[in-house]
Order: sequence, then structure tokens, then C-alpha cells
Amino acid sequence: MTERVALVVGGGPLGRSVAEKLLALGYRVAGADRKPEGLEQLPAQVTRIVGDATDPEAAQRIVADAVSEVGAPSVLVNTIGMYGMGDALTATPDQFRQMMEVNVGPALWLTQAVVPHMQSAGGGSIAFVSSRFGTDPEAGIAAYSLSKAALNHLVVVLNHELRASGIRVNAVAPQLIDNPTNRTFLPAEVLDHATTPDQIADQLVHLVTESGSPVSGAILPAYGF
Repeated sequence: MTERVALVVGGGPLGRSVAEKLLALGYRVAGADRKPEGLEQLPAQVTRIVGDATDPEAAQRIVADAVSEVGAPSVLVNTIGMYGMGDALTATPDQFRQMMEVNVGPALWLTQAVVPHMQSAGGGSIAFVSSRFGTDPEAGIAAYSLSKAALNHLVVVLNHELRASGIRVNAVAPQLIDNPTNRTFLPAEVLDHATTPDQIADQLVHLVTESGSPVSGAILPAYGF
């Protein structure tokens, strides 16, 4: 048994791939998702925790359950997020609020919950999933782009605040991931240039493990070709 513990939040294809790769590296892994069915495809060795990390109190419970069941995480990877279209002039308060609550909120709430455990252990590593549109916005995805820009800013702020504690914070920024949701509305010629969940998971695992130890405060481009 290893003492290295990872918490992976989000049970979709990306979260599943991250969990599998961390297991292969010898980590004990807890996986969290807001619905039990979101955890069904995780490997059997992963401890499953149901909780909605958009809720600050639920995020605290997710981390507490992980600590109780597998140990204090030295690694946190948050993969949950959502995409939404709409221009700035027609954006509604509900759309804006939802994008911020899903794309930024869990990153902050989970970090608040896990950092005391990492500080007690003398360090740790955290990674989020951003987007190219957080740094290179385009017309028609205003609220989404703003939420990812806020997430990027959070990475930089956390790097400044946590580096002295030995805690690294980074994000991977895909342009487009080839997943079941995107296949429902995007044409095949667009998806031909998308990255796969496995490719993005490779970058996330690199950032949170020893091979990424020199890197903190980075938004890693992973745009595909």
C-alpha cells in the first residue's frame, strides 16, 4: 500500500482516465461525482464519493470523506465543468451564474477543503481543467469564456498564496475535447481536431505528479492540431 492519495472530482471520461492513470502510478484514488451513475465507470479500486462540488459545504464533505476512507489527498484533480453558447449582449444572470458556479466554484471550494491537509503534510499538487477560450475568447461564448478566464486567474492567485506551503496549482487548457457530449452537437470535421480525454488526462497527471514538480501557476495549452 502506498501513502500517496489522489482525489479526482468528476466521473466522466476525463475524470475516469485521470483516475486510471493515477492508479497505475500507485496512488490510492478517491473519485467524486454529483450523481452515483457518474461513478459507475470508475475502476473498482477507486473509492466512490457522491457529492456536488458546486456547493461549498458538499465540497468540504467530499474531501472529508476522502480523508476518512483513503487518507489525506496529496493530489487534487478537478475535471468538472460545463460549456454554454451565447453572446455577451444576450447573456442572462442565470447563465452567467451557472457558468461561474460550475466552472470556477468547485475549484475554489475543493481547494479550500483540501489545502489544510496538504499543508499539514508539507505539500501537495492541484490541477484544474480550463479552456483555450479563457485566454483567447471568441464571439458567441461570452459567459463560458469569462468563467474560464476567472478560473485561470484563480490558478495564478492560488500559486502566489500556496507556493510557500509547497502546494503547486496548475491547469490544462484544451480547445475541444472529443467526448460523448460534444459528439451530440459538433460535426465530425470539427471533432477531427479535438483532443481525447486520455490526452488531456496525460497532461493533468504530468502536472500533479513528480514529473511536473518544477511547474506551478501555469495554464498549459493543449489545443490539438
